[in-house]
Amino acid sequence: MKQKNPTGTVLYTIEQAIKEYRKVCQKNIEKVVSDITVDQCLVLIILNENEKISQIEIAKLIFKDNASITRIIELMVKKDYLIREANEIDKRKSKLVITEKGRETIVLLTPVFNLNRKTALDGLSFDEIELLDKLLHKIISNCKK
Repeated sequence: MKQKNPTGTVLYTIEQAIKEYRKVCQKNIEKVVSDITVDQCLVLIILNENEKISQIEIAKLIFKDNASITRIIELMVKKDYLIREANEIDKRKSKLVITEKGRETIVLLTPVFNLNRKTALDGLSFDEIELLDKLLHKIISNCKK
């Protein structure tokens, strides 16, 4: 299959799909909670599943650099979704704790997260989803060589 330009490649289509998915996610999130972003939701979900995870590990999981994750977390602290519990021995190892507002937000948005996935995968069979996942992992593996 011959492509005319870089925007006509499957890799461009993958990126476009991700961007469209993030747009629909943000639109649906804003209907329920107006002051939180997709990335901030991801931070809440990750911390909710593993309260001992480091900021660096969170950054890797949501594909952000350390400076970006620091900004995201600082905004979440200002908005009262998170608090930082300082480590007296090593200030770099402060613990992130989800606030009551953050926990309520997770509860409010859980149906939205499920709707977002359902919307994006609508019309795809289980076998198609599995194949897509396998193919995407193959691309990831190729790029890490």
